Amino acid sequence: MKLLKFSIVRLTIGLIFGILLSEFFLIEINYALVILIASFIITTGVYFIFKDKYNNTVWFGFSAILTCIILGIFVSTINKSLLEKSHFFHFKEENQKPQLISFQVKEFLKPNAFSDRYYIEILKVDYQNTNGKALLNIEKDSTTNTLKVDNIYTTKTEIYDIKSPLNPDQFSYKNYLKNQQVFYQLYSKDSELFLLKNNTNTLRGHASNFRNLINKKLKNYNFTKDELSIINALILGQRQGIDKDLYDSYTNAGAIHILAVSGLHVGIILLILSFVLKPLERIKHGYFIKTIVILLLLWSYAIIAGSSASIVRATTMFSIVAIGLNLKRTSNIYNTLATSIFVLLLIKPSFIFDVGFQLSYAAVFSIVSIQPIIEPLVKPKNKLLNLLWKTLTVTVSAQFGIIPISLYYFHQFPSLFWLSNLVVIPVLGIILGLGLLVITLALIDLLPEFLADIFSFVIRMMNTFFEWIARQESFLFQDISFNIFQVILSYILIFTLYQFYLNRKAKWIFYSLALIIGFQANFIFNTSQNKGESLYVFHKSKYTIIGKKVDKKLQLYSNFESVETNTISRTFAVKNNLTIERPKPIQPIFNIKNKTLLVVDSLGVYQVKKLKIDYALLTQSPKINLNRLIDSIQPKAIIADGSNYKSYILRWKTTCLKQKIPFYQTGKTGAFIID
Repeated sequence: MKLLKFSIVRLTIGLIFGILLSEFFLIEINYALVILIASFIITTGVYFIFKDKYNNTVWFGFSAILTCIILGIFVSTINKSLLEKSHFFHFKEENQKPQLISFQVKEFLKPNAFSDRYYIEILKVDYQNTNGKALLNIEKDSTTNTLKVDNIYTTKTEIYDIKSPLNPDQFSYKNYLKNQQVFYQLYSKDSELFLLKNNTNTLRGHASNFRNLINKKLKNYNFTKDELSIINALILGQRQGIDKDLYDSYTNAGAIHILAVSGLHVGIILLILSFVLKPLERIKHGYFIKTIVILLLLWSYAIIAGSSASIVRATTMFSIVAIGLNLKRTSNIYNTLATSIFVLLLIKPSFIFDVGFQLSYAAVFSIVSIQPIIEPLVKPKNKLLNLLWKTLTVTVSAQFGIIPISLYYFHQFPSLFWLSNLVVIPVLGIILGLGLLVITLALIDLLPEFLADIFSFVIRMMNTFFEWIARQESFLFQDISFNIFQVILSYILIFTLYQFYLNRKAKWIFYSLALIIGFQANFIFNTSQNKGESLYVFHKSKYTIIGKKVDKKLQLYSNFESVETNTISRTFAVKNNLTIERPKPIQPIFNIKNKTLLVVDSLGVYQVKKLKIDYALLTQSPKINLNRLIDSIQPKAIIADGSNYKSYILRWKTTCLKQKIPFYQTGKTGAFIID
């Protein structure tokens, strides 16, 4: 792979390394700026000192990469909005006292079971001008209205921290929001919001209004709710309305990427625009005009589609491609990709932690490197077979890049991905082209009913196909344990095998074998780490879940019927490479490592005179005198899980404070672990 020979690639790697370094230590903006300026001066000096000398390349290259590392630290630092003096964090009441808050709606998010959710910009806190993004949760009821993007509201509420996951190895929504520069959240009701301004003044707001207009026009035709949700996702970049079962079907079929407007979609649209605007090439300065028009249309589409991370990075990349193609500039694909990454990370360094960002670039780098190797292996003479073969090689090549990341984040592998992509990729251009035509005609009230019905049929067939693929459960490999060390080893192994193909040198086989030994060593290490016993009192609202880990087995005790397949226990087992045993009823006593846990349930019975109790777990809101229990068994701590009434928990907490005994509430402190 000649990847590292391109200077922009090396500079981009330096920038990424700097952004990652900034996560481990915090530096003030002024200091970061001084260090950056000094590094630029040194790099310039190195260039002129070693100019026209043989070792110029080495020293200047090293200095330039070091400057990019410092640049990465700097851009990451200035993007941490909490450092700003006007951030609303500095005006937040420590005791969570209700405050008068004015905010502007920025983006509508996918609702959860209880709330409609939005990204908002905090404008004022108790009449103090502020800034900073937050998450707004609006309690759902029959009268709840969707808030319009750009509208400004005021309400009186508390500012809360984003909660960390309460159970071990669970998905951290807090870390996800942190990468979106969101650190706090608000809760309110629709009736408690007061509209201050109802005007659209940003591109995001105009784009939202335009999408609403499109949906209003499309609802006049016979599109079902599922079909409209797929149209919104496929063309308008809005996935909030997709039904969970339908979304899971696309995920399990290995086709979820087509529901996120990204490189595939923008690339197809670029091809469509290049074809439609080809007549412009015949006029004076035609290529230049065509390039400008394409860029304007691409970025207009990106704005209309919501300007999400995937859309922005895809549009940036293909804008560079469009410039190269239409202005007849030769450009290496690695330089193009690296340039787009460099530009995007300068604008928003947190993109590097975005899963979609990682997957899309891993896929593209893999395609441009591996697909040229696979495609010549078979040369079908039939044009249709040749198209299908090329599609298959692109799909398989992409998997080399995305499988390690997918296994790490999602712990599953849809083995029928090739069939899904073999069917959908060749026709996606037709779907997008037809969809754009349908939307355009609908907007000007010229959409014929038969054309809407044809498009509806195409979307319905696509949904049906992926639902069928998803039902082939024997081809979906789930619950695969894969850690970050294995991800790194996987990519290095792919790189060494690729180098062996190019150079046919024995050293690359030696490196590959060493990496395979590394996998085995990691497996042995993980197995040794799993040895021993641990007891977990997980947090689950309304239920009790106790897990006892013995080496690589996890025995669950619960009153929750689907505890074995629940996200809490299943995710914990997958992350730690454990096998879940058949669940058992909750027992009154647990012994582990010479420590005893007493479970007191709704019956309130605890006859344990001859046992030394270390911990007492209260479940199912037992009506007991806690003072008497503490005096009777003298435990080291009292634990209350998520199955108890809140009023009971508050009373128990007060009692423990008076008795000067530790009190653990899983709903606040998270799962209780005896290890």
